[in-house]
Amino acid sequence: MAKEYTDSNFQADVIASDKLTVVDFWAEWCGPCRAIGPVIEELSKEYDGKVNIGKVNVDNNPNVSMNYGITSIPAILFIKNGQVVDKLVGAQPKGNFVKKIEAHI
Repeated sequence: MAKEYTDSNFQADVIASDKLTVVDFWAEWCGPCRAIGPVIEELSKEYDGKVNIGKVNVDNNPNVSMNYGITSIPAILFIKNGQVVDKLVGAQPKGNFVKKIEAHI
């Protein structure tokens, strides 16, 4: 299951992690966000133990969203060793996520 990242746990769970972390910035009211939700869940199961995969609700966590300049959602950041190494914006097919993950693990 995808983890819920928040303003309070982002530093410890994402920035301080030595694993690749995939972060889906989303909101309840966003149709494309809801469309990729099941893909994010599938990936979290498939890469369990190898890659951290989670979500940030932009409405509830404005600090993290602002820090990363999230202006349109869904926005998916690929973060490794505290740095953004890749990014996808908008609803994407699962294959695009897999390509990015495989390139960075």
